[in-house]
Order: sequence, then C-alpha cells, then structure tokens
Amino acid sequence: MDYGHRLEFGAFITPAAAQPQNPVVLTQVAEDAGLDLVTFQDHPYQPAFLDTWTLMSYVAARTERIRISPNVLNVPLRPPAVIARAAASLDLLSDGRFELGLGAGGFWDAIEAMGAPRLTPGQAVTALGEAIDLIRELWDTSARGGVFTDGTHHRVHGAKRGPRPAHSIPILIGAYKPRMLALTGRKGDGWLPSLGYMKPGDLARGNAAIDDAAASVGRDPREVRRLLNVGAAQGDVEAWAEQLAALALEDGMSTFIVASDDPRVLGQFGQEVAPAVRERVAHERAATGIVEASGRSAIALARRREGIAYDDVPAGLRVVEPGDFDYADVSSTYMRGGAPGIVLQPKSTAQVAEAIRFAGRHPDLPLAVRSGGHGISGRSTNDGGIVIDLRHLNAIEVRDEGRRLVRVGPGARWMEVAAVLGEHGWALSSGDYGAVGVGGLATAGGIGWLAREHGLTIDHLVGAEIVLADGTVTRVDASSDPELFWAVRGAGANMGVVTSFDFEVDDVGEIGFAQLVFDASDLDGFLTGWGAVMEAAPRDLTSFLILGARRPGQPRLAHVMAVVDAGDPDAIIERLQPFAQLAPLADQSVQLTTYPRLMANADIGPQHGAGEPASRSALVDHITPEIAAAAERMLETGASSFFQIRSVGGAVADVPEDATAYAHRAANFSIAAIGARADRLAAAWEPIAGQSRGLYLSFESSDRPERIGEAFPPDTLARLRAVKRRVDPAGRFSDNFAIEP
Repeated sequence: MDYGHRLEFGAFITPAAAQPQNPVVLTQVAEDAGLDLVTFQDHPYQPAFLDTWTLMSYVAARTERIRISPNVLNVPLRPPAVIARAAASLDLLSDGRFELGLGAGGFWDAIEAMGAPRLTPGQAVTALGEAIDLIRELWDTSARGGVFTDGTHHRVHGAKRGPRPAHSIPILIGAYKPRMLALTGRKGDGWLPSLGYMKPGDLARGNAAIDDAAASVGRDPREVRRLLNVGAAQGDVEAWAEQLAALALEDGMSTFIVASDDPRVLGQFGQEVAPAVRERVAHERAATGIVEASGRSAIALARRREGIAYDDVPAGLRVVEPGDFDYADVSSTYMRGGAPGIVLQPKSTAQVAEAIRFAGRHPDLPLAVRSGGHGISGRSTNDGGIVIDLRHLNAIEVRDEGRRLVRVGPGARWMEVAAVLGEHGWALSSGDYGAVGVGGLATAGGIGWLAREHGLTIDHLVGAEIVLADGTVTRVDASSDPELFWAVRGAGANMGVVTSFDFEVDDVGEIGFAQLVFDASDLDGFLTGWGAVMEAAPRDLTSFLILGARRPGQPRLAHVMAVVDAGDPDAIIERLQPFAQLAPLADQSVQLTTYPRLMANADIGPQHGAGEPASRSALVDHITPEIAAAAERMLETGASSFFQIRSVGGAVADVPEDATAYAHRAANFSIAAIGARADRLAAAWEPIAGQSRGLYLSFESSDRPERIGEAFPPDTLARLRAVKRRVDPAGRFSDNFAIEP
C-alpha cells in the first residue's frame, strides 16, 4: 500500500567513541550527498559509543541542512521530562532540524545495571505511552499552568512548560510487536523498524496494525510516516533502487535510512539511489493517480474555516493553518488576539503577489497584512480571514555606503536594523521599542528617539517596492510614480504591501540616555513645565514622558526618558539640567550608550496578545493646563492605565505639511493613552481631542469613521482617495485606517 508520503533518504551512523570525529565527518558527507536525515543509535550503557545527545548536539552545530534523530532513544534511561527539554532545545538550536525517535527499551540487564528498573514488555509499552504524552504536554506552551501527570511509571507535579520547539517535532517509534505497533498508530508520527529484523509479511502486518490503531482514535493512517532502516545493497544502483521503490509502492515505506559507516555508500545512496527511487515512484504514482499526502492530521484538517480554498494556495507559499503547531505563535499580535483562518508567510516579493492574488479570490473574507510584529492601531489579525505575514522578508542590506543608503525588508525588527546600522556608525530614528516591525511603522510615520533632530522614519525613505491589490509589483520614488510614493509615506497600508524600503540614514555616534523619575504630585504644573522645557530645548534632545496608575498611599510618579544626540558627558548633563527644575527627583539614571544598545530593549519572540486594545492618539501644539488636567482625571478614574507624551517638532516640522501623507507636522507633541474599556477612555479623552490638530495612526485603535478625517487633513485625504481609486479601487486593503476609494 502506498500512503503517498514524500520520499526521503537518510543515514544510520555508528556513534563510535574510538574515532569521535568520524560520525561527525560522515554526517557532513551525508549532508553533501543530499540526504535528508542522519540518525544515531542510543545505548547509554555501551562505553564504546559516544553519548547520543552530546553527539547530536555537536553534529547540529557542524551541519546546516540535514535533520537529526536518535534511532531510537532509550527511554528507560532518560526521564521523559528531561527528553522534552533536551529535544526542544536541540530543535531550537538547529533551527527546526530535530526529530525524536523513541524506543521502549531492551537489553534489560544493561539497563538495570545503569540504575533503571527492569520492566516487562507490557510495562515498557505503557511507560513509553506515558512518556510520549508527557513530552508533548511539556512542549505545549500555549496551555496555562504547569504540567501534572500521575502515570504508573512517569509522574510530574507542576513541571513548567517549555521551551517550545522550533517546529512540531515528529515522534518516531521503533516498533515490532502488536502493542508497540498499536501505540505507534495511536500516538506516533512515524514507524521506524529495521528491515533486517523483519520477516516476509511483517511490513504489511505492521502497517495494518498501525492503521487500525490510528483509525480507532480518529486519525488518518497517513498521519504516520513509514521509515525503514535498510542495509547497504550488494548489487548495483538499479537493483537497489528497484528494491526500495517496491518497498515504497507495495509496503508504504517512504523514508529509507541506510545503515553504513562507509562514506562511498552514503554518497552513492544520496546522489544515485535516491534520485532513481524518486523517479520510479513518481512515475508509478502518476500512472495510478496517487496524490502526495498533505501531512496534516485529521484534527488539524477539522479546524479549517469555512470559505477558504486551502488546497488552492500557490505551491511553495508557506501556510499556517488553525490546526498547525505554530498557529498560536502567528494568530495574534502584541496587543490584539486573533483567530485567522489562514496565515500566509511569503518569502519573496513574487510570493507576496501570489498571496495577494489568493486573497483576491476570497473577496468576502477579511484581509490583514502584518510586518515584523507589534501593531496597536493596525489590526494585523482577524477572525476567520486571511493574514499575510511578512516576517520572512527581513533582509537588511547596505546598498551604498557613500550615500548611507540601506534597503530593509518589512519583516525586520527595528532592533535588528539598529544593530546592522550601528556597525557603520549610522542610525535611523524608529520608534522606541526594538520589537516593532519595520513595515507598519515605516508606512505610518515613525516617531522615535531621534525625531527632533533627524525627523520621522518616513522622512528618510527615498524609495520602496510595493505590491498592489491586483498583484502588480512596482518601485516608487520621487521620480517614479511620485504620487504613490507620497501616499506610502503616512498611509502606505492603504495602498498595497511594501516589500522593501530604501532609506538614507544618519551618522549617529554615542548618545546620552536618561531615565528620570519625578515626584509629580503637582501633575498639572509638571506636565505643562515639561512641555515648555521641550519646546525650548535644542533639537539634539528628544524626550518621552510616561504616566501610569498611582500606587495607593504613594505620590504620583512621572517617568521621563530622554535621548541627547551627543557623546560629550558634559553636553548631555547640560541638556538635561532644565528637567531638574521641574519637580523633586525620585530616581535617576544617565548613561553614555549607542542607538543599537538603546533599541535592544525587546523580546522579538512570538506575540500572544489577547482581546482588543483600547487606545487613543492626539497630535497637539502645546501641553496646556487643560490637557494636563484631563490626563490627571483619566489616570485618577482608571480610564487609562498608560499615558505617554512624545516630543516631536524640530526636524519633523521642517518638512512641509503636504510633502508626505503624514501631515500635522507643526505639532510639538504626540499623546497616546491606553485603557481597559474603550467607552470610558473615549469619554475621558474628549478634552484632549478638543485641543488636538489630528492624530497619529500608530497609536489609535478606535474604528470611529471620523478618525480618518482626524488623521488626514481635507486636502491630504482628497489626494489619498485619488491614489486609492487608482491602485486599490475595490478597497481590498482596509485593515488599518481604511480610506474609501
């Protein structure tokens, strides 16, 4: 029976301690020969062998592509909770190249001599089943709380989950007898016997037992890969290929692992035998109409959402579905929970175009576009719709050192960009949190630590590549479609998907970074005083102010952070001195640092936001007593738990208001507040909104229709609608401050 699995080929190498580098070299030979997998036996009681975990870790560091697995791991001598940690760690370190082969034990005299209890065959199968359940539970970091099991052989009480592997690690089971075969069908991802131990008919009987067990628990038997350890053939390549092809077509085997320590055999197996087997099997499958198995479980397939043509996704485009292992890591954003029906992860501009066309065939479904991460205003996720996730378009390339011209992908994070630019003594002002993705910020504005001296992020944008709603790819700059280029700088999310940004960046050396905590009991006076200091400050000083809920019985504290673009300590202190006159200092820290170190302040791992954020934004000319009083009321009533003011003005205001779609450049301050309830926050926000000249897209989460007019002045909005009619007449990109065509 042919299960339609993709054919793969591997090596079974002896972990001999006498020549410790030999298995490493043989693994490299196997990788160079194009083999998919390298495996090692695990006999911890055998002093002639290297420790398998240590060897696999070393091999992972000395290879780049080939996957690695024990063949198979001796579970009686390795506690499953430790196996889970070790496997996940090696998977992370190898970038998802680990597979976990498990065995129930054998050689019980040797196992008992090493300190483990002797088990009967039945007990060993039970123990392995408990181990598999425990390992998978510890890998499941999407669940809350610790892990508790009270099995017959394995028990944990509150074990912490994680680390989460880089991918869904397949569990392969070495099985021969009925109970082990049934266990494989119920809980395994692969069956891994050795052909040398099999009698005629054993493969067919084993497949039948696995299939019956899988069906008994609602699994599709094709969920279980069929792997086979084989010996090196004594005949020619054609005979060897014919034998393996028959095993694939008649017995369902799809991964063949040759047991050999001869580099010539490994080379021949990968370079000659594997292609010959693939050719024979492909020809027969085409003739008989067998379609390659999807690789997704019945449970995963059952979680697909209605109305999405999952099978029509363009070939090669990476997809994450609701039932997939890494779905929890891509369904939500930093502050917003989501449950999209499908997440597309293109790795090139061409694939972005394919993803957009795929979305175009689903016009009734919501479409979200996500860059590297974060996202407060932009939805970047949805419920039941399509998400185009650009995280793999994360290249950062210096194009012209003389011009300080760099090209950055939308999926990069700003801390990564800062690190690369810092190697050249350059910087690009880009928000205040290193985990923010480039794409969202670089199409909205970019109010960062260097804004008053160096302007907004978009002020450094000199060109971009963008994919439009019909899948057309175009490059825009000041001379090539200048009107679309104008729109991208401040309303880019409405116009298409930017797949690369060209920036001219600044020379920035050492900077001063201050963190000052003030007793702001007189909050009105403190806020207005801070605003006046910033309006009068030299441009090389940019400051942000943060207020939170007051602790009971404690004075109100205000946190001021400031960057001085100077490397002279005396100049830094001189710039900060006016702050000292505002209120008593409760704490302070001033350091000489660099922009890359300042931006290395974030976790760029998966984002697991929940619910819907409630945030409001305003751009104002001055911090007036009315604004200060409104801020205090918001905080005192609990309508807002986070209130921030960022200084702008300076270089931001040097750019004409109509030069980019980001307008309101005369504003000296950007104000944002976050609350738990949108209605309470909206009511408390009214006094500030009444004094604002507009708002900044990145900090506004409300979906009020009038927010479009607040973000864009009338003339700006009219121009944007004209561009929108041309490049996205159906309004497909409507997830972030949707402008009606």
